[in-house]
Amino acid sequence: MMEYRIEHDSLGEVRVPADHMWGAQTQRSFENFKIGRKMPEEIIHAFAVLKKCAAKVNEENGDLDPEKGAAIREACDEIMAGKWPDEFPLVVYQTGSGTQSNMNMNEVVAHIANLKLAEAKSEKRVHPNDDVNMSQSSNDTFPTAMHIAAVGVLHKYLYGSIDELTATFTAKSEEYMHTVKIGRTHVQDAVPLTFGQEVSGWTQMLIQSKKMIQDGEKYLHELAIGGTAVGTGLNSPNGFGEQVSRAIAEETGIPFTSAPNKFYALTARDDIVFTHGALDALAGDCMKFADDLRLLAGGPRAGLGELTIPANEPGSSIMPGKVNPTQCEALTMVACRVHGNQAAVSMASSQGRFELNVYAPILADSFIESVKLLSEAIHSFDIHCAQGIQVNEDRMEELVEKSLMLVTALSPHIGYEKSAKIAKKAFADNSSLKEAALDLGYVTEEEYDRWVDAKEMTNVDR
Repeated sequence: MMEYRIEHDSLGEVRVPADHMWGAQTQRSFENFKIGRKMPEEIIHAFAVLKKCAAKVNEENGDLDPEKGAAIREACDEIMAGKWPDEFPLVVYQTGSGTQSNMNMNEVVAHIANLKLAEAKSEKRVHPNDDVNMSQSSNDTFPTAMHIAAVGVLHKYLYGSIDELTATFTAKSEEYMHTVKIGRTHVQDAVPLTFGQEVSGWTQMLIQSKKMIQDGEKYLHELAIGGTAVGTGLNSPNGFGEQVSRAIAEETGIPFTSAPNKFYALTARDDIVFTHGALDALAGDCMKFADDLRLLAGGPRAGLGELTIPANEPGSSIMPGKVNPTQCEALTMVACRVHGNQAAVSMASSQGRFELNVYAPILADSFIESVKLLSEAIHSFDIHCAQGIQVNEDRMEELVEKSLMLVTALSPHIGYEKSAKIAKKAFADNSSLKEAALDLGYVTEEEYDRWVDAKEMTNVDR
């Protein structure tokens, strides 16, 4: 049988499993909210960073007993190191302010700190509200933890994955810069370009997306801590937000600052919407080049077949020998999830009624999920697909020669209308452009050969 101990809060006594570190408020939430998945571990880590830094500042200000402060900071260090992963059982779908996760952290930190004080033969004890949560409110701590976590996952996961795929595309672009292929617009034949030029567009998508995400990240550097319940800073000493923000910046190595207007910091979430919007743009770019790639590699005989991508797994349980563009499919499914998360983030951000937005947990969860999914999918796409792209030059050359849009090169010399007649005749007769042009008498053979040069049309050496 499970053993329990009795904890209490302002509502009364609660039975808590004896082998866990949390207290009454955590237990109530654990019992009342059996909805969905647990709060992201990045939020837990960010809360530990915040509580450590708040204790440091409170101790320096003379408000927190140094012995208690040391025990709190040591407990937070252990949580940050991943020592207590089973002590944070609460789910995303709880109170919209994240109060229960804030109290989960307060209670666990207090319990661990008290064990340490008892081991040291100290009679002092840490209280979850009075000591760990000193000068704070859930209403300013959860938004602060959300920003710490959001910026943290961008640096830990996403930026590196973007850089890796950018490097792969850059190399492919350089390798195939002079490999001519037919262009396509409106899913119809267009004028030629090189495959290297096409890939350079994909490369720039990644570069631009990263810049836009970094632009958004700057707004997440502003922290709500110091605003307490409604933005006034009640029960928080003057300058507390600035002090804790500096401590967090030192702890993380990221230039966090105190939000200049705490009323804004508690009720508005446009900074998250803006930055997630850049993630959504990256997802759109991923959808675009993954779709292009699987179409260009389609076949191997009945599709475009201009590219070959790695054959990683059998593609069918019934069709022997079939291979599918699975990495492209995984990346585009992730893009769909991120697009969905953007809708959730935008809706949740719009609900900042009066002094507090009470959709904070789903904002945090959606943002973190998007970052981690994009990071993992981009990395997987890079190593299992993009790095192995190979060009089928014979097929590219064949399609270039068949394209009617090479006639565009004649337009400056004989005019648009005559050029259009050549294209239409070639299509109707199923003949080559050259044959149609000579039959109509609009150009000589020497003129055609001089003016219609697919590689020259790409301007690749300009």
